[in-house]
Amino acid sequence: MVRYAAAALATNPEKTARARGEYLRTHFKNMREVAAALSGMKLTRAYSYLGDVVEHKQVIPFRRYSGGVGRASQAKQFKTTQGRWPEKSVKFITRLLKNAEANADAKSLELEELTYQKHCCSTSTPRRSHRKLVAARTVHMVGSIPTRVTLAMLR
Repeated sequence: MVRYAAAALATNPEKTARARGEYLRTHFKNMREVAAALSGMKLTRAYSYLGDVVEHKQVIPFRRYSGGVGRASQAKQFKTTQGRWPEKSVKFITRLLKNAEANADAKSLELEELTYQKHCCSTSTPRRSHRKLVAARTVHMVGSIPTRVTLAMLR
């Protein structure tokens, strides 16, 4: 069985549905900001918000990792000026929300009352690197930093 980071925080585990993703090939800084934007939302509201982000109707506000992030006028509703539309991270979070919804259905929880818990752990995993051949027989090392995410839905 998977050990979740929020095991000590869940006071009522039979009313909690969890989902976890590891070694997701997306930037962990984007994933952290998407997870922070969803904290406290109902499940149906989270789905509609993420759909609007993919269509560029709403923005994900960037608060902690905001260096080099451009300004977006859609971020005014979150009382900040910086934001992005990280579609790949939104896709991964949507799949994790669907997984948590299925886990809640297996526990026979009411899906309309599920709320995205404030705890969402998004951390980086060990770096992956590979060699990229470039001109004049030189080799560059190219790296990526995948992420792992744990989220919980409360009734």
